[in-house]
Amino acid sequence: MWHGDALDLDAYLAHLGYEGDRSPTEETLRALHRAHVLSVRWENLEAVLRKKRPLDLESVQAKLIGSPRGGTCYEHITLYAAALERLGFRFRVVQGRVQMGETVKIRPESHAMVVVELGGKRLLSDVGFGSSPLEPIELTDDTEVSDGTWAYRLRRQEVTPGAEGWALHQPVREGDGQPDTTGDGWMVRHTFTLHPQYPADLRVSNHFGSSSPNSPFSDRVFVQRVHEDRLHLLDNRLLTTVRPGVPGPPESRELSADEVPKVLADVFGIELSHQDAELLLPKLV
Repeated sequence: MWHGDALDLDAYLAHLGYEGDRSPTEETLRALHRAHVLSVRWENLEAVLRKKRPLDLESVQAKLIGSPRGGTCYEHITLYAAALERLGFRFRVVQGRVQMGETVKIRPESHAMVVVELGGKRLLSDVGFGSSPLEPIELTDDTEVSDGTWAYRLRRQEVTPGAEGWALHQPVREGDGQPDTTGDGWMVRHTFTLHPQYPADLRVSNHFGSSSPNSPFSDRVFVQRVHEDRLHLLDNRLLTTVRPGVPGPPESRELSADEVPKVLADVFGIELSHQDAELLLPKLV
């Protein structure tokens, strides 16, 4: 279904720097998840430049593995699901609604994730958010996890009127205007149900996200890179570095348009061709 046989698994694992066991165990999943999040970049530049993002596996692995580029969750999950399938994991792909503290509007399902079944457990493997958790999170109600730097809470709750599902929460960050939607220092990052999704579903959502004028990611540059101790964000020309546990607001500065290609390379590990860099500059308003 996810074309795992067509994946160059050795190239993918080499890109992640993963040399561990390849059996479908929880240990393998956790190591693979972490390596993917820290190695594969999140960026929407193809949509901004060309209003399209090919989602066939050949194009995705050429871009995310074979070039110094990244992609959005749909590209990440197309690649990751193929790897999980090739390695023999049992899983389903699901989609969720990105809330980031929104409590009134019903936002579209615009984020893809994987739920893996292992030894009687269900584990949320959310590798394509950009600022993704560094570890899978077990689907149990009121679960709180932390890797020592990044913390998350998972709750079962109503996610749309009359529909039960799951909500992933993150701590409210000081100084960036995020709402405390739970009253105890947390906000909902995204919600999701366990309704299985297939490549055809991801193609529809990917098309909207890359080409619709109503998509937040079709015209505005957005890039993320998470590390074990910090998160870099580029929103148009605003470069922000979040360091959990450091008092005060995040470090931010406005870049000039000419600075952006170099920052993309130096900070995010994303290198544009000269042609793409020239195409990007007038879009950085």
